[in-house]
Amino acid sequence: MQMTVRMPDEYQTTLDRLTKNMGLKRSDIVRMALKHFFEEHQEVPALTPFEKVRHLLGVAESGVKDLGQNHRAHLIKKIRSSSYGLC
Repeated sequence: MQMTVRMPDEYQTTLDRLTKNMGLKRSDIVRMALKHFFEEHQEVPALTPFEKVRHLLGVAESGVKDLGQNHRAHLIKKIRSSSYGLC
């Protein structure tokens, strides 16, 4: 396949210098650059929302076994017993 690429003048200057120094064709260097880019950006499988934030989540234990089911009651109890409570 043949392809035309537009690039800034400084890229072409650098590319011409590399072709001369390395004894390669422009197309060889472009193919090498594309290969490197493709290897760096291989498709990764779609992550679940949990997998996306897994590194942000920690593990904490409150010591209260039914905290998930009775969180409101535990919160009210904590507020009432606290010196900073509203009641």
